[in-house]
Amino acid sequence: MRRPPARARARGAAAAAAPGPERLQKVLARLGLASRREAEEWIRAGRLTINGSIATLGARVGPHDRVQLDGRAVHARPAAAARAFLCHRSPGEPLATPTAAAESPPQRQALLERLPRRSGRRFIAVSPMPRVDGGLELVTSDGELAARLQRGVHALVSEFGVRVRGELSPAQFAAIRDGMLDSGARLAVEGCEAAGGEGANRWYTLRVRGASGKEARQLFERAGALVSRVQRTHLGPLTLERMLGRGRFRELTAEELRALAAGDGGPEDAG
Repeated sequence: MRRPPARARARGAAAAAAPGPERLQKVLARLGLASRREAEEWIRAGRLTINGSIATLGARVGPHDRVQLDGRAVHARPAAAARAFLCHRSPGEPLATPTAAAESPPQRQALLERLPRRSGRRFIAVSPMPRVDGGLELVTSDGELAARLQRGVHALVSEFGVRVRGELSPAQFAAIRDGMLDSGARLAVEGCEAAGGEGANRWYTLRVRGASGKEARQLFERAGALVSRVQRTHLGPLTLERMLGRGRFRELTAEELRALAAGDGGPEDAG
């Protein structure tokens, strides 16, 4: 069998290497402009066009298509290594700048506004804590990475410090360890122990698989506890180190990113 000429082989290799059309929301997420869900909302609202025509859900774009958001061109950027940051958020500190309708003027500078902008145009929080609470936050400027991590969080063991008024009774301990939520779903609680405190306040350590900060608070409140603070201290292989002060952040290592993607680690492995 005769081999095709070298020039034809080169054209074929280039065609194979060239990226094919991708869904518009996936492209926007990879560029760090929005999550896929937000991009879908933009499409439904008619804010996006492809080559001058209003984009529709399911539309695909290639390298040579002209995409515009609210009339402004969306420019592709060279691919860069995914970056993610571990942040220590103070209770009440906003992650992102609120909209004028939500809070005007903003009372505090948002944590994400202090991250290095060269990492991306927009940061996305993975399983963010409720604003009233705080502790460990995981954020990235890579929309595709954020989507993968958000899916993987459900398999990770997290640890929370929960401050309540007074001491929990044996019946309250049993209710929390049962893991039942308002929705009827049941979380896999791996432990709940007293962690000290003084005066009227007591701290408890909760270890649970796949729980958000909102769900951790809900477990205690369903048991009749008066919760004043929830702080996430571990998220899978990630630990909120004592040296990382409130309002500060650090970039995740390649090893930490790999462990997150693999669903490895938990508080019991963090030492």
